[in-house]
Amino acid sequence: MSFIDKSAADLKKFGEKKSEEYAHAAPFPSIIFDDFFIPEKLKEILEEFPDLTKKPDIRFNDDNQIKRASRGEARFGEKTKQFMHYMNSEPFLEFLEELTGIENLIPDPHFEGGGCHQILPGGKLAIHADFNTHPATKLDRRLNVLVYLNEDWEESYGGHFELWDIEMKGHVKRILPVFNRMAIFSTTSNSYHGHPDPLTCPPDRTRKSLALYYYTNGRPEEEKNETHLTLFKDRPQDAGRPKYKKPKGLKKIYLKLTGKY
Repeated sequence: MSFIDKSAADLKKFGEKKSEEYAHAAPFPSIIFDDFFIPEKLKEILEEFPDLTKKPDIRFNDDNQIKRASRGEARFGEKTKQFMHYMNSEPFLEFLEELTGIENLIPDPHFEGGGCHQILPGGKLAIHADFNTHPATKLDRRLNVLVYLNEDWEESYGGHFELWDIEMKGHVKRILPVFNRMAIFSTTSNSYHGHPDPLTCPPDRTRKSLALYYYTNGRPEEEKNETHLTLFKDRPQDAGRPKYKKPKGLKKIYLKLTGKY
C-alpha cells in the first residue's frame, strides 16, 4: 500500500534533492515536510489512533515529561501497522539515506521508545538529547522521524516542537505540530529538542504523533559518546527547577544499556 504519491525511484530522487537543505540546517541536520503523505491515508490512521488517555502502555509523569505512549505495535490499528511497516521499508529507508547521507540505516521493528505518542493538556517534554544506544540490539541511534496527526491545530494550542542550539541559549526552530507535518533530524548527544512548554489546547483535544527511530552499526568518530539515556537540559528560564531523577521504571533499561545504575 502506498502512503505517498511518489514512486520509490522518485522518492529516492526527492531525498537527494533535499539533502543539501538537510545537511546545512540549523541548529543541526534536520528538515520539515508538509503534506508529505496522502491526507486520506493519514486520516485513516488518525481515526484508529489508540486512546492512551485511559490506559497507556507507558506513562511519564515527572519534572521533565508528562506524556503517554504505546509500546511495540500491539496498540496499532491495521492502517497504522501498514503505515509504520512502510516507514521501515526499503523505499523509505533509501529516501532517508539519500536525504541524510547516513548509510545502511536499520529500522526498529520493536519501536523502542517510538510508536504512538499522546500529550494531554498541561503535558510537555523538556528539551533533551535522546538515548543514543538501542537497549536490546546495542545499535547506534542516528535518526528521528516524527509524523504529526493534529487536525485544525491552532497556534494558541501550543505543543510546538523546538530545536535548540548546543549552548542552550534559545530555540533556533519552533514548529507547530499540525496534521501531515513530518520532522526528520539527526540524533546525537547534543541534538537538543523537545516540547518544553505545557500544552494549552482545549480539554477535549490532545497532541498526537507517531515516532520512528533509525539506527546504524557504529557512528562517526566525532559523534561517539558513552552510552546514555535521555539527557535533559535546562532552558535559561528553567533555572532553579527541580532536578531530574531517573524514574525507577527505567532501572532495567539503564542496566541493559550500561551495566550499572
